[in-house]
Amino acid sequence: MTILIVDDEEDILEFLSYSLKKEGYNIITASNGNDGLNLANKHMPDLIILDVMMPGKDGITVCKEIRENNELDKCLITFLTARSEEYSELAGFDAGADDYIFKPIKPKLLVSRVNAILKRKRKIIIDKIQIGNIIIDKDQHKLIYNEEEIYLAKKEFNLLHLLMTVPGRVFSRNEIITQIWKDAIVGDRTIDVHIRKIREKIGSPHIKTIKGIGYKFDI
Repeated sequence: MTILIVDDEEDILEFLSYSLKKEGYNIITASNGNDGLNLANKHMPDLIILDVMMPGKDGITVCKEIRENNELDKCLITFLTARSEEYSELAGFDAGADDYIFKPIKPKLLVSRVNAILKRKRKIIIDKIQIGNIIIDKDQHKLIYNEEEIYLAKKEFNLLHLLMTVPGRVFSRNEIITQIWKDAIVGDRTIDVHIRKIREKIGSPHIKTIKGIGYKFDI
């Protein structure tokens, strides 16, 4: 999943980016409200972490403009705010925010909060996933790569969808067999062949082999 972080403090951007990239999230950053809006429209992130107090266009204004954009209506927004700031949670929620995070915040707590926020969205969009230039829609059995529809056989499609549900997570061979082939008896070679076919269609950088364990989708 893609997270856009908008904050005018470089050290905050670096801290948040580092902590969330370790969890496998695709991170985009902006240092002001206008750039944040442009990146939101370009990348359609799953979550925007938005600083409230920024010079120029503040977080409340950015949030309102995002909520006026129908194309971004499924994007979750959480405000990032210092407890000492004169900030009304009610004003933030009125602007369209889904949650808020107080800073400073410890890395583990940050990750926990972000995971909890995104669980709300995963329940809604788990059958349709977009990561970068790849969109996979399980309901329509459709894969879009670089804005072109790509055909995948059923097992190839289901395997790619499984890997994309949690980018960065390593799925073991046993887990893949259980989820994709159910009770059928298949060997490691079967998985390798399907992975090779997927790589031929969307390129090899996205699917990483973890030797002796399994595979993961890399952002």
